[in-house]
Formats: sequence, C-alpha cells, structure tokens
Amino acid sequence: MKETDPTLPPRRRPSAFILDEDQASRNETVPQPHRSPRSFDDGVMLTPDDKDPFNAPSELGVDPLPVALPRPRRRFSFLNLAAAAFGTFLSLAFGLWADRIVRDLFNRADWLGYAALTALGLGILAVAVMAGREIFGLLRLSAVQTLKVQAEEALQNPRPLAARALLASLAKLLSHRPETAKGRAALDATKDEIIDGPQLVELVERELLGPLDRKARSLILNASKRVSIVTAVSPRAIVDLAYVLFEVTRLIRAMAELYGGRPGTIGLIRLMRDVVAHLAVTGSIAVGDSLAQQVLGHGLASKLSSRLGEGVINGLLTARIGIAAMDLCRPLPFRVLRRPGIGDFMADIASVGAAKDRE
Repeated sequence: MKETDPTLPPRRRPSAFILDEDQASRNETVPQPHRSPRSFDDGVMLTPDDKDPFNAPSELGVDPLPVALPRPRRRFSFLNLAAAAFGTFLSLAFGLWADRIVRDLFNRADWLGYAALTALGLGILAVAVMAGREIFGLLRLSAVQTLKVQAEEALQNPRPLAARALLASLAKLLSHRPETAKGRAALDATKDEIIDGPQLVELVERELLGPLDRKARSLILNASKRVSIVTAVSPRAIVDLAYVLFEVTRLIRAMAELYGGRPGTIGLIRLMRDVVAHLAVTGSIAVGDSLAQQVLGHGLASKLSSRLGEGVINGLLTARIGIAAMDLCRPLPFRVLRRPGIGDFMADIASVGAAKDRE
C-alpha cells in the first residue's frame, strides 16, 4: 500500500453537481412524496369584504358612482285636489259654453257656425303650440343640469367614454351658436386621439365655452351699465324698481339662450326663482357690507354724488345677479377658465358713473 506524502494537500473525492435547468427538469420528473391531509380550522381567518384588496377601487382613481337617493313620495294635498277638481269643472263648463255658441250660430247661419269652429280650432292649436314650447323649454333647462352631472362623472373617470358622450351632447346643444363653430371643428379633429377623460372635459370647456363666456361677460357688463345710468337719472323709485326688474329678466333670458337653454315663460320664471335661491344660498343677496366696503375702498363715494353712487351700487347688484345666472345656465362647472367676479365689472361701471357725474 502506497503511502501519501504529508506535505501535499489531501485529495478530494470526485462528486456530482446539478445545474439549475437540470434541477428544474429533475423536479418535474421526480414524483413528490405523498402528504397526508391535515386540518387547518384553527389557523384560517376569513378577510372581510371591506378589507379585501380585490374588492377595493382600482389605482386609477375611479371612485364608485354615488347612488341617487329616491325622491320622497308626495303626500296627499287638498290644495292639489281642489285645483284638479275646479280645473276639470271649468274645462267642462267651457266645453258646454262653446258647444252652445256653435249650435246657436249654426241655427242662425251655416257660415257663422263654420267660422266659429275655425276660430275655436285655431285657438286650441295656438294653446297647444304654446304648451309645447313651454315643455320644450323646460326640457332644455333640465338637459343643461343633466350635462353638469355628466361632467362631474366624466371628471372622476379617467377613461374617455363618458367625456366623449359629454362632448357629443354639449356639441348638439350648442350647435346653433356660431361662436362654437371653431371649437367644434377642433374637437372633431381629436376623435382618433387618445385623451384622458378629465383632460378632454377641460379641452371641451376651453374650446366650446370660452367664446360663450366672453359673450356672457359683455352681456352682464352692458346690462349693469344701463341699470347704473337709468337708476341714477330716474326721478322715482318705482321707475328704478321697474327698470331693474325688466333688465334683470332680459339678462337672465339672454344668458339662458346663450348657453343653449332657450326657456319659455314658465321656464324663465323657474330660472329666476333658482337665481334668487342661488344668491340666498351663497350669501350674496345681502351684499350691503361687502359691496359698500369695495365701493368705499376704491374711493368712489368721494368722487360721485349720492344719486350716482346708488346707480353704481344698482349696477353692481345687477352684475352679481348676472354672475349667478351664468353659474346656473352654464352647462359645465368652472374648472379651467376663471369664473368672473364683481371686481371684473367694478372699474367699468364706476367709470360710467364718473363720466355721468362730470356731465
């Protein structure tokens, strides 16, 4: 037996090494040992639904849509019952009266009866057309409010489907306005482009409502100037009140028509009621302190007479009503474009008062 040299390092026996690929193939081919079943009743905990990460909203920021609350059921009202009963009675009485008149005219002469029937038919047709116009105006006003709700939903959704639907509805509503022709053409060119929902809503506001906002500011400014001049030179307070009411009514109607509302008489009355309610809710109907401080802060009280100062105050109040009407009639909320304020009109109205005072 041969002895080894103690000065040399010890020999290493040969061994085998398994590479990663060989290990993976070996794991696939070699069967795993059978494991006996065990119970996990004591160690398993169920995750509640509200804490489950798979039920949470996605990371894109899409919030769940709010659920619309059902409208409260109207209670029985004797006033509505009396109005329906008397309305039916008056309709029957008018029908019997018209029938008796037509019969009497036919007894006198046939041409008188036919003339009465023609006049009655024309009158009924005119009433039906007026009722249709009022209903159409109310529907257009409700469509404007629906667009506001769609805009809020589109701003919360990053996908452009809701924003595209909003664009189509708004373009249809404002198709009769020549100021929006350029904006509609620019938005039509973006059909094949990929734009997120909020950015598309901002683009719609800038392209379609930007020219209309400038027109609305000119309407408010012109109405405020006229009110300021007329109320400064009118001799009676009743004349001031009548003219302010006339000018405010015309301004609200023009604002609604500008943004696609086109209300009828009933719709205009409802819109005026909403404007007053909006001023009351925002706390702007009592502008005595803030508005007087702004006027006095600009030194207008020392430059204008008391009568012309009242005219300036009335003009600024008219401008505030116009801004409230703009908030209600505008199909989209102010997001990209700046909302006008009283300060935007104060210098122009005050300059009119100062020029009138120098005369």
